[in-house]
Amino acid sequence: MKVSDVIVKCLENEGVEYVFGIVGKETLDLADSLSKSEQIYFVNVRHEQGAAFMADVYGRLSKKVGVCFSTLGPGATNLLTGIASAQLDHSPVLALVGQAGVERQHKESHQYIDLLTLFKPVTKWSTQIQDSLSVPVTIRKAFRLALMEKPGSVAVTIPENFCSQMISNLPLPIKPMPESVPTIDAIHAAYDIIQNSTKPFLLVGNAVIRQNAVQELQTLINTLQAPVTHSFNAKGILAKEHPCNYFTFGFNENDEVLQGIDQADLLITIGFDFIEKLPKDWNKKKIPVLHIDSSPAETNEYYPVESELVGNIKKTLQLLNQKGQSPGALAQRGTVPKTWEPSGNLREELFSTYQINQGQPKPSNQHLTIENILHCIEDFTPEETIVISDVGAHKVSIARTYQPKKPDRLIISNGLASMGIGIPGSIGAKLACPHDPVICITGDGGALMNFAEIETANRLGLSFIIIVLNDSVLKLEQQQMVQQFGESYGVTFQNPDFVQLAASFGIKGMPARTLVEFECILKEALQISGIVLIDVHLQS
Repeated sequence: MKVSDVIVKCLENEGVEYVFGIVGKETLDLADSLSKSEQIYFVNVRHEQGAAFMADVYGRLSKKVGVCFSTLGPGATNLLTGIASAQLDHSPVLALVGQAGVERQHKESHQYIDLLTLFKPVTKWSTQIQDSLSVPVTIRKAFRLALMEKPGSVAVTIPENFCSQMISNLPLPIKPMPESVPTIDAIHAAYDIIQNSTKPFLLVGNAVIRQNAVQELQTLINTLQAPVTHSFNAKGILAKEHPCNYFTFGFNENDEVLQGIDQADLLITIGFDFIEKLPKDWNKKKIPVLHIDSSPAETNEYYPVESELVGNIKKTLQLLNQKGQSPGALAQRGTVPKTWEPSGNLREELFSTYQINQGQPKPSNQHLTIENILHCIEDFTPEETIVISDVGAHKVSIARTYQPKKPDRLIISNGLASMGIGIPGSIGAKLACPHDPVICITGDGGALMNFAEIETANRLGLSFIIIVLNDSVLKLEQQQMVQQFGESYGVTFQNPDFVQLAASFGIKGMPARTLVEFECILKEALQISGIVLIDVHLQS
């Protein structure tokens, strides 16, 4: 077989279902080999950035490696933003990148840049095929590293001259990932620290979802009866009505839950990544920390680790819960679980400040605001609904207000905070979860960055809803400039008619100018097979 055939056999061996990308001269052999696969569907996209975003969200939701590919030069650089975004949000992604043949890599050459070095800062591993016989071991290592905690991006560059070479190598067998757990002594020490605290506060990150530890965490929460707050991408771990749910933290402004965190005497961080918010922003008092994660704690003066449990989070929490249910532990703490609440009716204040939907009857004259749109989505969509948030002022509102009914049903680009992820990310989400409703919420700025991928989605026969928040301004930047300078500059623009633009792509577009109109359109769109765009003119 030629090398490109072996690469595809390796992808099939890893269970790959989709490859997202654009064909170029240096990847013609790879495209030819993909055309012969009965297992892998090649999704030819309209921009390589879209391919990387699709692979990112597909990887997050499927818990498999999302695969994208491009040719050299501008094709590779177009991938870069999506690859970096996946790396910072810990999505398993493999980028296969075409490259000039090795015979012209030592001199100035058309479209040649050092891709190995280019991808190195934004991946877990960046490598180039140096020997055609090394292809199976390289691809196996790439998948292993992409999935290994903490997951992330891997880039494999393939020089053009290797692809057509003939080799007989076969894919390597897949071995289970090793899983470590803390020692029993470490579990005992951590439990003693919890028992000796009077006001523990739990801070939860996305790794709890990633490692399928939600049920174990809920058991721990119900045992401790301690307040819990979570990062943007960990929403849905606790039901909105749960008395311990103190909702989201990690905002640049008006991070209301911090006043509750400041009252704690122990912070229990579980699967939380500093990439979302540095400790100096939420632990100014340097409250002692019990660190529970797959990786050791980073050294940080605002993260004073009292004890750490390093290993698989699901199994670690199982051990901690078993310790809490042992006869000795029950005798130590008695029959009444530890309870405390931050002062000042903080939970009720969060409901009000974050405008969280409390299920009360709504006046008919409500304005068409992002918060009321989110309330409609909560009210009218099933619990399996996946919401993809593009980046902009609305992302902050979604992180505050929207309450998914289940974990892993809200996707926010938060590590790199990449505008333009919404529409291509919805394609990745729908391919990963074909039976679940998908709703993309995007600003007009982010929408037009990758609007062309609507053609890709329509060609694939996918069904999802796109809500475009149409106000002809980069709202977040406008707000920040007005706050800092008293006025804004360079943040406004003119938009096309999104309804007509949608029609030109062969999808249904409908305008919503009032909240009543939006409710009616949303209900209709949920019943339509195909892509529906709702053009929303927000009211302040």
